[in-house]
Amino acid sequence: MRLGSVILLAGLGLAACGPQEPAAPSEAVVAPPIGAVLSTSPDILAADLAARARELADDKYEGRGPGTVAGEAAAQWIADEMKRMGLQPGPDGTYFQTVEMVAQTVDKATSNLSVTVGDKSIPLALGPDAVYGTKRQDQMEVSVSDSPLVFVGYGVVAPELGWNDYEGLDARGKTVVMFVNDPGFITDDASLFNGRAMTYYGRWTYKFEEAARQGATAVLLIHETKPAAYGWDVVEGSWSGEQADLVRADAGASRAVLEGWITLERATEIFSAAGLNIDAMRAAANKRGFKAQPVPGATASAVIRQTVDRRQSRNVIGVLPGAERPDEHVLFTAHWDHLGNDKTAMPGVDAIYNGAVDNATGVSAMLEVAEALAAGEKPARSISFLAVTLEESGLLGSAYFADYPLIPLNRIVGGVNIDAINPIGRTKDMIVVGAGASELEDRLKTLLTAAGRVIRPDPTPENGYFYRSDHISLSKKGVPMLYVDGGIDALDGGEAKGIGATEAYTRITYHSPSDEFREDWDFAGMQEDAAVIAKLAFDLASSADWPQWYEGNEFRATREASLAGK
Repeated sequence: MRLGSVILLAGLGLAACGPQEPAAPSEAVVAPPIGAVLSTSPDILAADLAARARELADDKYEGRGPGTVAGEAAAQWIADEMKRMGLQPGPDGTYFQTVEMVAQTVDKATSNLSVTVGDKSIPLALGPDAVYGTKRQDQMEVSVSDSPLVFVGYGVVAPELGWNDYEGLDARGKTVVMFVNDPGFITDDASLFNGRAMTYYGRWTYKFEEAARQGATAVLLIHETKPAAYGWDVVEGSWSGEQADLVRADAGASRAVLEGWITLERATEIFSAAGLNIDAMRAAANKRGFKAQPVPGATASAVIRQTVDRRQSRNVIGVLPGAERPDEHVLFTAHWDHLGNDKTAMPGVDAIYNGAVDNATGVSAMLEVAEALAAGEKPARSISFLAVTLEESGLLGSAYFADYPLIPLNRIVGGVNIDAINPIGRTKDMIVVGAGASELEDRLKTLLTAAGRVIRPDPTPENGYFYRSDHISLSKKGVPMLYVDGGIDALDGGEAKGIGATEAYTRITYHSPSDEFREDWDFAGMQEDAAVIAKLAFDLASSADWPQWYEGNEFRATREASLAGK
């Protein structure tokens, strides 16, 4: 297969020698023709799903890092697949939407973070004790000096819930420290936020953004495995290496100087040295009326030296034009990117984060649906397929599409997001993450019932998965999106098999180099799921319906306002 030129505006590495502009884009880099030409059927088949997932998880794509030669080759392969199966390019005549990005890498050897409590210095080693970086895109070195620590509970400002962890606090110059998730999780109190089900206020992205709005100089999240839904190894693996962001108009000046995580053990040590009991602090933070509290005598200091490379990545879009109302679209989304490779790994250590489940499976399912629909009768409306970049960096590719939509958002009827399906075989159920949100679920329920299957609401709403994938970027703009996942009640092995596989993946494989394609995976369940999703998309695209969020949903008013301008 001829891949053509992959445009990669890779910045020149910069020495950490003080403030300066990030590297100017280099000349275009041509990627080698490494993508395989597949021989797939228009029918939805397990073998085809496996073939596409195997291809995208191959070492040759080096973990599909956005803005890298190998990563953008994976995006090109997806575009070539779309073209091969008969999808048309996006509305602007190309299969790509360019996403301007920066890649920032903290120099571990010359960067440091420590907390001083009285005369005791507590160094926080980058990796085992803390991970940290900066969103400042035009500075190769930033520092924090003797910044007073303030405990701000969960770092939440939610006026509609009568909750403000920053009330009365001037956060300027301060280092704010907070727990992950939100107050309802630990207490399991349905009257607090959404009980054990995480809200958007529990997301790490929100916490960093809110701290910046409050003017904090630095932000530290205290990691705990259960509230975060992953262990420290995931935090260390995900945030220790190269970090991507969109190019910001203010070069990140509106963000805190330092954003990071610390382990529960180190946070406990800091609080104890200051005469505070961390469990008592957590209990106080879970009660209405909590007030931010200084950590007595504690200050944070840090130096971050980094390289900043300016690059381009790409969202990939293919369109099956509608026969009657082509300006109305049903949308599929799945992210093609993963974590790339660890350039600092020791020789002989597997350094490639292949992302086979996350999210080669989702892209494979989306392409399989696309090929089946492209080969059949054309529906009245268009069906568009969007493979987004930079999901692993905070849903940035989908956020870029939502801010600069190639399709007007009030012309998107609704959509389906697919992110990381564990290939465990056929199941009696299908998970809807964030169940109880929109009328799209009614359509899915009808199709599953006809097949003798059921919708299973997300079994772990406390993990906040509804706010951790690309559909949320569109949902926040009002577009009804259905986030589907494979079931867990296996025909062969029951719930024990499905739950065991999910827990093992989260504990061992998630965001690690061990997320590799396995030949013993059973794609029969994904085949059935893809067939159901294809039917749902075709039926919606063949109708005149505009599914709405359920009454009381947080996004309903936004959608109503959007459609009013249609």
